[in-house]
Order: sequence, then C-alpha cells, then structure tokens
Amino acid sequence: MSTEADSPLLAIADDLTVGLRYLHFSHPVACIYNPLEYAREGYRAYVIRFGAPPKETLILGMNPGPWGMAQTGVPFGEVHHVREWLGIDEIVGRPANELPSRPVHGFSCPRSEVSGARVWGWARDAFETPERFFAHHFVGNYCPLIFFDKTGRNLTPDRLKAAEKERLFAACDAALRRTILHLRACRVVALGRFAFSRALDAASGMGLDVLSVPHPSPANPAANRGWATLMSAAFSAGRRPPPVAP
Repeated sequence: MSTEADSPLLAIADDLTVGLRYLHFSHPVACIYNPLEYAREGYRAYVIRFGAPPKETLILGMNPGPWGMAQTGVPFGEVHHVREWLGIDEIVGRPANELPSRPVHGFSCPRSEVSGARVWGWARDAFETPERFFAHHFVGNYCPLIFFDKTGRNLTPDRLKAAEKERLFAACDAALRRTILHLRACRVVALGRFAFSRALDAASGMGLDVLSVPHPSPANPAANRGWATLMSAAFSAGRRPPPVAP
C-alpha cells in the first residue's frame, strides 16, 4: 500500500484498487485485468516522475488498452513511447487470470497500441520534451480495469450491466475527483464520449472546463482524419481558476 510520501496519485490508485476488488461483474465479462496491481511499478514511476501539481489540464481516457497500459502500467502506455520518450522501463508482473489471447509481456511486448502512440506522439511533437508537457498537463484514465469476454474481446465499461456500472462508476468518480483536486487542474480534456460523459458527472460543481476530443483509436473514423490537429485545437481554450471540492 502506498503512502502520501510516495505520491498522492499512487495512494488514490491503491485506494481505488482496493475498492474495486469487491465488485462483481457478470456475463459476458469473463476476465478482468488491473494494471494498477500487476504493473504497479510502471504506474508508480509515472506518477512520481510526472504527477506533481499543479497541472492546468488533465487528459482523460476511458480505461486501459490491451497493448498499452495493460503492458506498461502507464495510461495510453504504448511501449516504445513510454520507454523512449517518458524514460520508464519497469518490471511488470502478470494478471492473476491471464488469457492466452491477451498476453502481458510488459516492456518486451512486440505490439504497438495506436491510441497510445497517437497520444504520446502528439505530446512529443507539440511539447518536444516530457518536462515541458508535464509542467502543465497530465494523462490519466477514468477506469483502471480492462474487461474481456471469454474470447478475449475487449468490453468497454459502458457495456456493463446497469447495476455493475453504477458501483464501478461511483468508485471511479470518487477517484477522479481526488485526482483533479490533487492536480489542481482547471480543465479536463476527455478523449471520447464515454470519458466526456463521466468527467461531466464526476466533476459537476467543481468549476472545471470539460472538453471533448475524439478518442484516438483507429476504430474511430474521426481520429483517422488528423487527430493531432483536433487535440491541439482543444488546447487553445482559455484557462480557468483551479477546481473546488463539490
């Protein structure tokens, strides 16, 4: 278990992990990965190195991808960019119930996650160095869990049963509010409709700007027509005062 001395963001993640262990998810969910557990060292290196407040913007994704954060513990954590640009290369364990079709190879994973390559590639091109980017911005995910059916097909959180979503969202909303307050972020740039919807609900009353940008997945046609341009446009929005506790 982490302490505030390690990083408040790590403490938030550990508290969320403990809370999520008691949740049950029914068919079609057959397997769940939580990178905050088996890839905790990668996430720990990320938040300790780059998570110090204040941050102007929290860039918020939905949940980990099987070839990104599932491998490295870093949000949108495509292996090449995490190792070569962020300078993180940690030992990664294995999920308790690993699917053969969704193996975890850690930093030796041979596959590239397009979404992660787009996010961190944009940050590199726009800010040149991690220090310049993280001076004012931070990247996180709303939900740390990856849901698979028995074939290994990825199930996004919005497809869960209503009662299961309610319990999951309550825990993730609370963690998101704690994250925003720690970072003292004045806006959230949500990647995709799901993250946008959850950010609006969770941050209601906090006085933030919540902006929406198409998710960088190649399955999203809008993202394949110049996603970096859309992302840069979102960053032209004005600044607001830091958030207040709801």
